[in-house]
This record gives sequence, structure tokens and C-alpha cells, in this order.
Amino acid sequence: MEQTCMAEHDFPSESLDPSGEGWEQLRAEGHRMLDEMIDNLATLRERPVWQPVPAEVRETFRRAAMPEESGGLRDFFSAFSRDVLPYSVGNRHPGFMGWVHGGGTPVGMLAEMLAAGLNANLGGRDHAPVEVERMVIRWAATMMGMPETASGLLVTGSSMANFIAVIVASRARPDGVAMRTTGLQGRKLTGYAAQTVHGCVSRAFDLGGLGTDALRLVPVDAAFRMDMPVLRRMIAADRAAGFEPFLVVGTAGTVDTGAIDPLDEIAAIAEAEGLWFHVDGAFGALATLSERFRPALAAIGKADSLAFDFHKWAQVPYDAGCVIVRDPVRHAAAFAQTLSYLSREDRGTAAGAPWFCDLGPDLSRGFRALKVWATLSVYGTRRLGLMVDQCCDVARYLAARVEREAGLELMAPVTLNIVCFRVRATGEDDVALDNFNAELVKDVQESGIAVPSTTRIGGRLVIRAAIVNHRTVRADVDRMVDAVLEGAARRRDCGVRVPG
Repeated sequence: MEQTCMAEHDFPSESLDPSGEGWEQLRAEGHRMLDEMIDNLATLRERPVWQPVPAEVRETFRRAAMPEESGGLRDFFSAFSRDVLPYSVGNRHPGFMGWVHGGGTPVGMLAEMLAAGLNANLGGRDHAPVEVERMVIRWAATMMGMPETASGLLVTGSSMANFIAVIVASRARPDGVAMRTTGLQGRKLTGYAAQTVHGCVSRAFDLGGLGTDALRLVPVDAAFRMDMPVLRRMIAADRAAGFEPFLVVGTAGTVDTGAIDPLDEIAAIAEAEGLWFHVDGAFGALATLSERFRPALAAIGKADSLAFDFHKWAQVPYDAGCVIVRDPVRHAAAFAQTLSYLSREDRGTAAGAPWFCDLGPDLSRGFRALKVWATLSVYGTRRLGLMVDQCCDVARYLAARVEREAGLELMAPVTLNIVCFRVRATGEDDVALDNFNAELVKDVQESGIAVPSTTRIGGRLVIRAAIVNHRTVRADVDRMVDAVLEGAARRRDCGVRVPG
């Protein structure tokens, strides 16, 4: 049988590149792989949203031996197509509504290929990809109403972006930079965020050496927004007890319900109290692209720092988080290092300071900015803003459908794109009803029809649908609701009585 893909003899001893006709074989295989991935994207609706990884596929990976000899690219892609592609998390599919995951785009996929081909390290040095990231950061800052002179960098996601912001905020205190060498030295720094804040903020306090107890969780009001009078009282109480408040975090789009904290009031309190004002806008900050939602998010422009993800509502492929810091000097002061092997020069490859490794913990960094540039350039912020509107319109349609169904109950206000609801039942305790809804969600996920998730609202387990995918339309949420109702009907004899 004729060899049609690269094998051991195609690699000369001094390189991992193909040789001779191997380049043409690589080209042919590459085109075939790209065609198959484009076909896969074009036909997403024809497949299940998600399906469990079969035991035999798991066993294939668990028992696979380390390759010692060269193999074929075609064999590799065949294994990928058979054992990986059908069993991904499903967030590309329009029926995926479980978590706030962007759906990606073909444009982003192609940009990732270009970035991989370039194989640029954006930790530093003087090269064009660094300028692309600086451009993207400038665009991000102005998009959010912050000055274009703001500092920032692209990171794995908002978990890392929030961590960087917490570190910068702690070092921005009087004598804070000294903590880089001496540590806290007994300083009792405290920060504040709503009880609904994402867990990565607490983790940032943990990893930053501040301790999770240093993050005070502020109760929320009936709309799941941070309670301002309580925040003021907590800050005053801490000062009276000898603590050093340094940070307040407002959330633009909470992970449970999509609520937006009163950012303008938080900004005013932060200014009056001399606190760093940080916004965690992991997905919700990008709603500022929408003319409808921009006013509710205008106070982001007052923030000292902001964390958000391009890989969520902007649909950039994973990963593409972003942190913006208003004051470039304070940002660099928190992370910059002077090391002999990283010397900055006035010309040559080592020119171009400051480098991105001066703004965060990573020295090795991929070219994430290329896929962000491609996405913004091809689709434009206006079209992305309309896509945000579309997602929120679908969420409101879903909420209205839930309210029309006698067997369902809406559990929280719909601020942006997240809808929380559950199946009603009478005559059963809360634990039984929670278990019923939890099992029902797993049924729907395993059906392949849709992927909702669960969360807890007021201590009660609810079904959560986050409309983030640009491909999701009203028919998709109708299929999800139908699957929930049909699953509930099948489970009527499993311990929970559901109105039929």
C-alpha cells in the first residue's frame, strides 16, 4: 500500500521537518485535517451536544504506551477523530448552555493555526507579535471605557487575571512593593466582594499569601447584587478592629445568575475609602459591546483593574483571558524583575521593554493576541454587540417559556443571559426536590439534546442555563425545556410528584 503520510524516513536526522516529497505529503494531510474540522463545525447540529467517553476509549488512553518510534500523521488524526472529537465538552454546540463557555468560531480556529505556525514566545523580546498584543490591550481598555494608556496582558483566563489584579492591588498600598521581598510581615490586609463572587477571587487571596479569611464576603440584596450599606459597615468594622482594607471587587455578571453589582456605588465607596476598585467581568464585561447593556456597565471605566475573558462572549477560542490595569507603573512594580539573562537592550532582539513578563508571573507565553485580533477584525465590535443582544433575547425567551409552564418555576431575575429555574413539585421536602432536579439535569445531558447545569439559589438546587454561544437560538432552548419536561414526566414515579 502506498505511503500517503509522513513516516520515519521523511525526517532527516538533523531536523524534525519533513524532507523532499514529505513537504507535499504534509500539505495534503494538513488540508485534509482542516477540511474535516471545518466540516465538523458546519454540521454541529447533526450530532449530540455531549456524550460520555466510552470505557473502551478511556482504556485506550490509560493503556497507551509512550511512542518510541516515528508514526504517521494520518494515524494520529484518525485517532483524534475517533477518540477525541466526538467526546469533547460540547461547548461549540448550540445546545450547550451549562456553563459560561464561548462557542468559538472558524476564524478563531484558523488564527490559532497561524499562531502555532509562528510559534512566538510573548514573554518578551522585540518582535511584531508583542505589538499585536499591545494593540489588543489598547483596544480592550478603550472598549471598557478605561484609558488607552492602561497596562494589561492576555492570560489563560479570568482566574489568572483576578489573581494578577489582587497582587497588584496589594502592592499598591503604602510600602506594598516591599512585600515582594519581606512578605506580609503581619499586615492584616482585607478585601471585599459579594457572596456571589467567583471562587477564583478567594483562590487569588489564598495563592497571594493573604489567606481566604482576608476576603470578606458581603451579603447580597433580593436582586443578588452586593449590599452597599453592609459593605460600608464591614469596612468600618475592620478599620476599628485594626485591619487594613485595601480592595473591593465588583462583579459584572455573577456566575450563578448573571447579576451586575452596583458598580458605580462601589466605585464611589472605593474612592472615599482609599481602596483599589477591581471588577471581575469574566463574561459580563463584554456586554458593554451592546448598546442596550452598556449603561449598566459604564462604571467599569472607573476601575483600577479589570478581569475578563475574550474566550467567553467574544467567542475567541480557549484560552484568552485579559487583565487591564489603569496605572502601568503600579502594574509593573508588582511583577517586574531584573535578571542577568533577561537584560533589556536599546536595540536588537532584546529591545522593546517593558516586556509582558514584567506584568505577570509567566515568562513563556503563547501568541493569544492573534486570535483576538482576528476575531475583532473579522466580526467587529458592532456585530459582537448584536450577538450579545441575541444571547440575552434568547435568555428572556427561555425565562418567558419557563413562566408559562405549570411544571417549572423561575428562580432568579434574568439580568443578562443566565436563566435559573427548576421543576416544581408538591408534597416533598427540599432535599428530595433538589435530588430530583439534579438527576434530571444529568438525564438531559446524557440524552445529547442539551447541556444545562445546576447551581444553588437561596440554598436550593436549580437548573441553570447560560446562553453564551452565538449559535444558540430560540429553538435550542425550546428543545432543552421539552427535554426537561419529558424527563420529569418519566421520573414521576421516582419519588417526586411533578404536575403534568
